[in-house]
Amino acid sequence: MILYPDNNVNYNNDQEIMIRRGAVVLLMMIFLGGGNFVSAQAPNEQGFEIVKNLDIFSNVMKELNTNYVDDIKPGELSKTAIDAMLESLDPYTNYITETEIEDYKFITTGEYGGIGALIHQNGEYVIISEPYEGSPAQKNDLRAGDQILEINGQSAKGKSYSDVSAILKGQAGTSITLKIQRPGESAPIEKVLNREIIKIDNIPYSGMLDHDIGYIKLTSFTQKAASEVKQAFMKLHEKEGLKGVIIDIRGNGGGLLNEAVDIVNIFVDRGQDVVTTKGKLPDKNHTYKTNNAPVDMNVPLVVLVDGQSASASEILSGAIQDLDRGVIIGRRTYGKGLVQNVIPLSYNAQMKVTVAKYYIPSGRCIQAIDYSHKNKEGVFGTIPDSLIAAFKTKNGRTVYEGRGIKPDIHSDNVEYSNIAMALYSKYLIFDFATQFRREHSTILPADKFEITDSIFNSFLTFISDKKYDYKTKSEVALEDLRKNSEKENYFNAIKTEYDALKSQMENDKKSDLTKFKSQICDLLKQEIISRYYYQKGKIIASLSHDKDVAVAINTLTDQNLYKSVLAGAYKPPVESPDKKPVDEDQSNGDEPELH
Repeated sequence: MILYPDNNVNYNNDQEIMIRRGAVVLLMMIFLGGGNFVSAQAPNEQGFEIVKNLDIFSNVMKELNTNYVDDIKPGELSKTAIDAMLESLDPYTNYITETEIEDYKFITTGEYGGIGALIHQNGEYVIISEPYEGSPAQKNDLRAGDQILEINGQSAKGKSYSDVSAILKGQAGTSITLKIQRPGESAPIEKVLNREIIKIDNIPYSGMLDHDIGYIKLTSFTQKAASEVKQAFMKLHEKEGLKGVIIDIRGNGGGLLNEAVDIVNIFVDRGQDVVTTKGKLPDKNHTYKTNNAPVDMNVPLVVLVDGQSASASEILSGAIQDLDRGVIIGRRTYGKGLVQNVIPLSYNAQMKVTVAKYYIPSGRCIQAIDYSHKNKEGVFGTIPDSLIAAFKTKNGRTVYEGRGIKPDIHSDNVEYSNIAMALYSKYLIFDFATQFRREHSTILPADKFEITDSIFNSFLTFISDKKYDYKTKSEVALEDLRKNSEKENYFNAIKTEYDALKSQMENDKKSDLTKFKSQICDLLKQEIISRYYYQKGKIIASLSHDKDVAVAINTLTDQNLYKSVLAGAYKPPVESPDKKPVDEDQSNGDEPELH
């Protein structure tokens, strides 16, 4: 703890020097002696640097408080400094203030007190995106598209997404009053909701697909994830003629390490090494084994992954691959081989710290980014090819460390067109689904509902007076050509051809609604179904045209293909370049935790 003199007391120089020296001695005791008094010996270089820089920080804060033209906010300044310091290490080492503790607990438990709704910001107001099924929001008929005007009598205009989220959350059993404006209604509507404990399921859907294939969608690794997977698998296992199971962890950013180990244990024998952690401190070195009897060691298994499958997802998929227990299908995973622990600090604050790297059964670490070094531009780079080593799976297949888990069977990303993304990002698909829900009280079941020509034409009418302009890569390149040719005095010579090409591109863009109709219909279908059947319905509806699921079903039903992959005899086609995902942190609690 750093001690500061009272701002309203004037100290003479001797008193100030004594206070500063006392603080330094205290800091040296803490950092060099673990809180116990140590003999006055010359500190090692690392310890001296810590003490020196803490003393400098203390002086900076004191001088700012004394001399800065306006009053400072010490708490905000300290948090800014701490955040910047930790950010220079890696994205996963974070400072958690007392007010942020509940959000971090939610990541661990999947539970929080609130009304149970997704929200987003559109203009000056926050909008309900989707109520959770069975939540207070859904039971009180809050609907997607409802605009929050007031909360407990206070205007919500201009409040940010995070501000509104913080107010909506609260202790279970307490009430909150919302005034909303529903599209299509002339007058605002007032709703009084009682907050409840909201539990976000690790498995939003599981069930049987065609060809007697089971499917489990696993979206997180919070507490009880393993028991929920086991329960879902046992239910599928009861079906006669079960030919295989798909575990879908695409988009799953990770969670608790022990949950990933226990999920692996469902499919492999007791006593098998799943993951080993290695850190600077001896107590961070540990090998996690399967401790229970497996449920089924023979049922064919496929794990679906993508570029957002990270950390605990990579332990699960990596262990299944290294032990040759199943086939991995999809895109290369994120590549996070780092373990975090949450360490308590003073004043009820906490710090999530990277304490170790983890290694899956073959012995490889899949960490993609080298956070110990920066390039000349100050950016962390990937592990160089020269340092990437080869390892062997249980059956002798060659796998490589670094850069995530490479799937056994690669499938391409589904990339949406510019027109589809423009309609989605500008909430036009969202707003049309809101109108559709208002005009249709029911629709067919999620696995039967389709976007008919009539619905699509209604959508075209809906957006006919809306703005959704976008630029294609070709337009950007054409604009660059114009700018560069003007600078070099060539534009007049090519102006006629330029104008003709620009006009042709504009005409082609007008046909994009027809050209990419199937993509737009897919997004419309997902959004409309969510109005009636929520997250579960969206997953069910997506399965029929999911290319990864189709590849997985084919792999599980073709035993020759399945066995050839695990034997190392499968020769995949040349895969397209992988895309690196945006880094999004998900953090957990006191147990060993992974992104």
